[in-house]
Amino acid sequence: MPIAAYPLTFEPIYKEKVWGGRSLERLGRTLPGGVDARIGESWELADLGTTSASGGGGGAARSIITNGPLAGQSLHDAITGEARALLGNLPLNEFGEFPLLLKYLDARQSLSVQVHPSPAYAAEHDDAFLKSEAWFIVDADPGAVIYKGVHEGVTPEQLRAALEVNDDEAVVPLLIETPVRPGDCHYLPSGTCHALGAGVLVAEVQTPSDTTFRVYDWGRIGRELHVDQALACITFGPPESWKYEKLSLLNHNGTSRTRLVVCEYFRIDRIEAGPGFDEELSYNQPAVWMVLAGEARLTCDAAEPVTLTSGRTVYIPPGMPNARLHVTEPLDWLEITFPQATSQRLA
Repeated sequence: MPIAAYPLTFEPIYKEKVWGGRSLERLGRTLPGGVDARIGESWELADLGTTSASGGGGGAARSIITNGPLAGQSLHDAITGEARALLGNLPLNEFGEFPLLLKYLDARQSLSVQVHPSPAYAAEHDDAFLKSEAWFIVDADPGAVIYKGVHEGVTPEQLRAALEVNDDEAVVPLLIETPVRPGDCHYLPSGTCHALGAGVLVAEVQTPSDTTFRVYDWGRIGRELHVDQALACITFGPPESWKYEKLSLLNHNGTSRTRLVVCEYFRIDRIEAGPGFDEELSYNQPAVWMVLAGEARLTCDAAEPVTLTSGRTVYIPPGMPNARLHVTEPLDWLEITFPQATSQRLA
């Protein structure tokens, strides 16, 4: 018998990275390893049958459900067996997998300068996949920056020459350096040369791929660079992110909703609700919530209540019976939805 839809929570998949730290503890996480273990990534919702050795570490990466009747199953098995209840009419990707990957990234050191395959490159290489992504800045040290695109007028030949010199003085001036602060959101379409700077904690929403071509690694040794592949993918000139980053504010029914990003793969809204907010939820298509701060309970008739606190990621299927959100402390969260499936959100 098919299950009744209910909110799904997941076991985080932690990844140690040379550039990582322990900042995810600020989200209430108990991180693996000792105090010296550099946890760079927490994969919050993942459904990848394979990952790259230099990215996800090789092998599959599939989130495990931690609550309700589906507890212990992978997200992949759940959406395969209960597709109608959990997905509505949201299409899976070409591999029959969930069409997004959600993470937190803790950049204690700067990430490598890198690029993900352009559409043209991916079309010509069966082992390369698009990775368009958005970074929501959860926290940032004073003066923190990201690198997003190369300056107008920089040519592939100039960039290659700088990479051959292989130092900050040669490479960094060619990159567009952008100061960041908490609450900013940046979209980076596949083909954008980019890097997270040191001292930045982000929530990342991306297409489900970890194909990454590194071009510069800040003097670190021992990690492979992919200069030829990257130069075949990079979009030269400033990224046209203004086409995707849409800032609009809507106050409705006791909530404020700020639209941050709209692209062909996902939408990101930031929603805030005050204590005492207690309303029915009405979703006819899926959504994912990444909770930034506050506390609330999400209830429905099909499973035990889910407590929402800082750092919690929850999958919201369509058609949950008698679903309600009860806010006890001011709640601040990202809602990720899908252009492929029109979503009716808070009633």
